[in-house]
Amino acid sequence: MWWRTIELQCYFFLVNCLLTGLEAVPIDIDKTKVKDVPNVEGEKIETPDTGLYYDEYLRQVIDVLETDKHFREKLQNADIDEIKSGKLSKELDLVSHHVRTRLDELKRQEVARLRMLIKAKLDSIQDTGIDHQALLKQFEHLNHQNPDKFEPRDLDMLIKAATNDLENYDRTRHEEFKKYEMMKEHERREYLKTLNEEKRHEEESKFEEMKKKHGNHPKINHPGSKDQLKEVWEEADGLDPRDFDPKTFFKLHDVNSDGFLDEQELEALFTKELEKVYDPKNEEDDMVEMEEERLRMREHVMNEVDVNRDRLVTLEEFLKATEKKEFLEPDSWETLDQQQLFTEEELKEFENHIFEQEHKLKQKAEDLQKQKEELQLQHNQLQAQKQEYQQVVQQMEQKRLQQGIPPAGPGGELKYQPPGQQQEEKSEKHSLGSDHLQPLPPQHVSPLQEGAAMAEHVQIHP
Repeated sequence: MWWRTIELQCYFFLVNCLLTGLEAVPIDIDKTKVKDVPNVEGEKIETPDTGLYYDEYLRQVIDVLETDKHFREKLQNADIDEIKSGKLSKELDLVSHHVRTRLDELKRQEVARLRMLIKAKLDSIQDTGIDHQALLKQFEHLNHQNPDKFEPRDLDMLIKAATNDLENYDRTRHEEFKKYEMMKEHERREYLKTLNEEKRHEEESKFEEMKKKHGNHPKINHPGSKDQLKEVWEEADGLDPRDFDPKTFFKLHDVNSDGFLDEQELEALFTKELEKVYDPKNEEDDMVEMEEERLRMREHVMNEVDVNRDRLVTLEEFLKATEKKEFLEPDSWETLDQQQLFTEEELKEFENHIFEQEHKLKQKAEDLQKQKEELQLQHNQLQAQKQEYQQVVQQMEQKRLQQGIPPAGPGGELKYQPPGQQQEEKSEKHSLGSDHLQPLPPQHVSPLQEGAAMAEHVQIHP
């Protein structure tokens, strides 16, 4: 399907390496019994996550551009060099208005997302007075100078950033694996230092025994060779090895039937070889090393077969590779346990880096401890001042009682009053708040009584 081809050609999609063999694409389905299954019209083939921090933005831009017929046709006819050079980006000026509007909206959302990331990072370090616009320069997949409009330059920057990041993805994976192996060795040596001579000797003997056991495995076929593919044909596909046919093999393992073997489909072909060396039940077998071996195998086959370096293997490229001498008479394949992954100098440099980091963390811990002690001291001083104040207040209250002065409240008001004064105040409050029907005090004339007296006076003296 054209979408799958263009998307992978444009952006060199890589798969995240599988963490366990169970995650590999199934390759034991006998597709020889189901021939020429047509693709469903409009069906969209899901592609693996690139692992890029702007992966969602990348996918959304592709989805929007796909809706424009003119751009889709240009993209179909463009080769990899035209895409990478930025020539295709100029076609963005010819897309429809609603497509440009949608791209503008996507860019504004992405800029807002990046600004939120920057703000969160700055908040975490409690920094202020930073130019957020300047910090946006670190993101190379969009033009930060115009955050509201998606322009040809944005498409060019997105393509180049994705191309560069994905091409460096494997290299980064290898570097992380190397650090992983050096950390394992560093921790092993540090553990040995804590043991006495007898225990240390036992541990070293056990370590050598496990290495020997791990290396005792069946022969590994050269990845991508005829022997390796025939073994998959026989054991995974359940077919007669005498009937091996490269073209049929390609169609069997083109799982999504898009006409290409992508990196995920290629890596699935190496599961049988990896199972010869690695077993998750064995203590001596490291599954992280297994995935590194899978990555090495896939890279090797891609370098041998993928002529145009688009990270996809076409049927034509696959068939040409089967005609080479290396396909029929390959060299032996060296597994990771047969290679020196790092030198003593590299390990020493790595350990020095660890010691520096540990020293910084220790220094920071000491500083935090000092701050804690200072805060505790301040707290103790405040508590002492509070107790001293309370004692002074108590002493003052005692003196007032001795002098016959009632104790005062926080605002200077009396807490209690003599009984006679309390009774008088209660009576006054009671009279002020009583109902108007209650009897009036003696010699008090109400307005009604005064009115009646005046009426009587008028009758007597007309």
